[in-house]
Amino acid sequence: MANYSIRELEHLSGIKAHTIRIWEQRYGILSPKRTDTNIRYYDDADLKIILNVSLLNDKGFKISKIAKMSAPEIAEEILQLSENSSDNQVQINALVLATIEMNEVKFDGSLNKMIRQLGFEQAMLKIIYPFLNKIGILWQTDNICPAHEHFVSNIIRQKIIVAIDGQNLQNPNEAKRFLLFLPEGELHELALLFMHYLLRARHHHVMYLGQNLPFTDLQRAAEVYRPDHFVCVLTSIPEREEVQAFIDKLSGTFPESDIILYGFHAQHNFLRFPANVKKMQRITDFIAAVDII
Repeated sequence: MANYSIRELEHLSGIKAHTIRIWEQRYGILSPKRTDTNIRYYDDADLKIILNVSLLNDKGFKISKIAKMSAPEIAEEILQLSENSSDNQVQINALVLATIEMNEVKFDGSLNKMIRQLGFEQAMLKIIYPFLNKIGILWQTDNICPAHEHFVSNIIRQKIIVAIDGQNLQNPNEAKRFLLFLPEGELHELALLFMHYLLRARHHHVMYLGQNLPFTDLQRAAEVYRPDHFVCVLTSIPEREEVQAFIDKLSGTFPESDIILYGFHAQHNFLRFPANVKKMQRITDFIAAVDII
């Protein structure tokens, strides 16, 4: 059972902490617990309640009416919203709840619905990326465990791979060549997989080398493939103090190719980027760059 502060509920639900306290006092929406040292905290049940209350309130339900509804009545209203609404926030919250419950049927059903409604690319941008930001809050505050992360990542990974497989493979002699990889030790590949899809959907040729690639193997592959562009995501590897050396090594080893870097470790203010290296802050920056290549 996870414990949440009121600030964490605010970030996850979008409801200000001050408002949550008023709702507690006036309507008894939540019943916070207290630690042995008298610090207030909330549990998974409270998070589910506030997410559902937030959605109903956004849809025009007065808080006074919601407070009088039973738990089954609230659940039924949320189910109707989820089934009938195209509202992104409804689906994002549904994914958060399914993650906490580790309910694959709910998670898969909600995600499939949004893919059908929005198309795969827009579902990733409008649903999955905001959802992953919320999951990041849960991860940073130790309210989900590695099992939750694997549960989420593997389902999303499967969706991206299916979407990639649905794109026509281009002739490398007639299309721009992109070599995609993660450095040795880096295992977080969802962003790189999505980039693979984006490139294939735009009729570029991709050599996808994936996770944990030693630099010598990168060199061997590049000698054969001769890419126009390298794409690399730096999430946790290399270490902060080693990022500049890695960038300089990439640039110096492949001076004739453009190198695109994305991810947390590519955003440090102290980094210097050689002429053939471009930093992407957001996935939409990558899309914009690819669209003009």
